[in-house]
Amino acid sequence: MFLKNKTSVMRARFAIIVFCLVMGCKTIAAEQVGLIHVNGAIGPATATYISRSIDTAAAQGDQCLIIQLDTPGGLLDSTKEIVEKLFSDTLPTVVYVAPSGANAASAGTFITMAANVAAMAPHTSIGAAHPVSIGGNPVSNEEPKTDDTMKKKLENYASSYIETIANKRQRNNEWAKSAVRESASITAEEALKLKVIDVIASDIPDLLKQIDGRSIDKTILHTANARVVKIPMDAREKVFQILWRPEVMFVLMLIAIYGIIGEMSNPGAILPGVVGAIALVLALYMSAILPINVAGVALIVLAIALFIIDAFAPTHGVLTVGGVISFFLGSLMLFTRASGLQLSLGVIIPATVVTALFFLFVVGAGLKAQLLPPKVGRERMLGQTVTTASPVNQHGGNVFLDGELWRAVSQTPIEQNSLAIITEIKELTLHIKPKL
Repeated sequence: MFLKNKTSVMRARFAIIVFCLVMGCKTIAAEQVGLIHVNGAIGPATATYISRSIDTAAAQGDQCLIIQLDTPGGLLDSTKEIVEKLFSDTLPTVVYVAPSGANAASAGTFITMAANVAAMAPHTSIGAAHPVSIGGNPVSNEEPKTDDTMKKKLENYASSYIETIANKRQRNNEWAKSAVRESASITAEEALKLKVIDVIASDIPDLLKQIDGRSIDKTILHTANARVVKIPMDAREKVFQILWRPEVMFVLMLIAIYGIIGEMSNPGAILPGVVGAIALVLALYMSAILPINVAGVALIVLAIALFIIDAFAPTHGVLTVGGVISFFLGSLMLFTRASGLQLSLGVIIPATVVTALFFLFVVGAGLKAQLLPPKVGRERMLGQTVTTASPVNQHGGNVFLDGELWRAVSQTPIEQNSLAIITEIKELTLHIKPKL
């Protein structure tokens, strides 16, 4: 009896040990956090990536999702989409502005303040969230009153929007409004003092230790020893992220210009026209997403017109110089100041030189070739000088043309071996007149 009881106790202890080990393994397995890196301007691809990553991290049972952020800003629509996702999802999110030297400007300010935990690395900055920097329209000198009204509306909207975000996350709403109205920008150390962010962490392990045990919507984070799992972009997001760049749209626009005008100046080539048409459709699609400046487009169109006109007008290159200047300035102004999307001089200068050379030599030569007199066919024969092989009158005669004997008629009699000019061709008969 004693042995049976002892055996039962040992079995019970063994079962408890196994149970504890299993539960301990599950606990260890659950201590995992997702990590994504968002660098560059905020756009549709970024919004899709963040939204999918939150869903993926939730499905994996991650403790939270860390969004390591370094951005000059982005589009307002994409920013709103990200903020709405951060608010609506139950998975805790941590926006970490890093590494040192990184910046959460403009749209990055909205996103950082919308996270459950806002963190920054030392020597980083946040702010400068004026609405012009998150998708506003360029200033118009023609309608200053309308523009001022629109700017005021955008400023008021952005100010109230970021105040709502700050209030929801219990952060400094006064500074948040100043970031919009006054483009205020502060360092990580100042942001912590002003209660704009929650944590300053030197790296990811330090961040995980500092947020360990933090309660978020009744969920306690266990991150001190959590395993960090990166969630990469999928193929579609990578392609879209690559395409969603001002340089790509600029190149597509140039290909469209070269292809379509190349086809027009050299009819029948087909390939340039097809490539140009495809590039034009893609460029138009991207122009609906990227913040395009109408003034920049107008200057580029003016440059193209000047290049074409100079191919015919005897301006000794004056229009070409004007076209180069117009194209260069148009390229600089092609994108609004929104979201920090600007073309670098390393792209603009080579593009300007190549475009000028393209119109000077390729298009210019093609257009001039179309204006040259025909070298074959009936049109070429009109106005040519021929020699009569026999007397020619209104009843007929013969002339030599390119070593061939042709029948000819003339209202004025012409003697044999005389020079005459072809005035008309009817069927196979040349109408000529004496050459004076």
